Amino acid sequence: MRTIDLNADLGESFGRWTLGDDAAMLRIVTSANVACGFHAGDPTTLLSVCRSAAAEGVTIGAQVGYRDLAGFGRRFIDVAPADLTADVIYQVGALDALARVAGTRVAYVKPHGALYTAMTSHEGQARAVVEAVRALDPSLPLVGLPGSLLLRMAAEAGLATVGEAFADRAYRADGTLVPRSEPDAVIDDPEVVAARVVRLVTDGGMVAVDGTWVPVLADSVCVHGDSPGAVGLASVVRAGLAAAGVRVAPFVGAGAAR
Repeated sequence: MRTIDLNADLGESFGRWTLGDDAAMLRIVTSANVACGFHAGDPTTLLSVCRSAAAEGVTIGAQVGYRDLAGFGRRFIDVAPADLTADVIYQVGALDALARVAGTRVAYVKPHGALYTAMTSHEGQARAVVEAVRALDPSLPLVGLPGSLLLRMAAEAGLATVGEAFADRAYRADGTLVPRSEPDAVIDDPEVVAARVVRLVTDGGMVAVDGTWVPVLADSVCVHGDSPGAVGLASVVRAGLAAAGVRVAPFVGAGAAR
């Protein structure tokens, strides 16, 4: 039986500003990429999400990003490598403290937004993130785009890597994501998204915006928690996988005792 992990970006509310339905998503996904306070999320929100994830048996990952609350971490920032390394260590450490209080642990690291995109080709920043994880806990897997510079450098450094696909994002022919600033970058039809994910798992790839077939070797699929109708879309994706005989399970164990 084929197996795939479903992840979502959660914990992105801030103060009185609510984004997404974390509780509902945690009943669907198997891994939660929890914000760490730099691009989104406040301590109370993050602790609540960690507690809910622990109760649902969902694996927690630290979603690290640029220090960019105003831009939601979706603007590239040319951070000096030494500063970025310290920023990542700080974010993972803070979230892991909250997770431990909730009875679980951070089990992996995934960059967010513009940092995630930069990691595909920006050598200085990719190396900084790899160095942060290796220094903090080399048992933590790094999640990223298959074929990205980040995952290549992580593997060379001896870290475990997890290739990720995106359920609701359009792909270019080179395997990178269509930027959100371009038309049709985000796909919002649940049935179309579910069919893409099933084909990804069964055939190992996606159809790019130009119609070409793009091989995508993924262990996890992201369904964005902040998109309109995210819960309904994620539910249809999970049901589609079940109908296709695909087992949905985390790529690392919930709680990730280390």
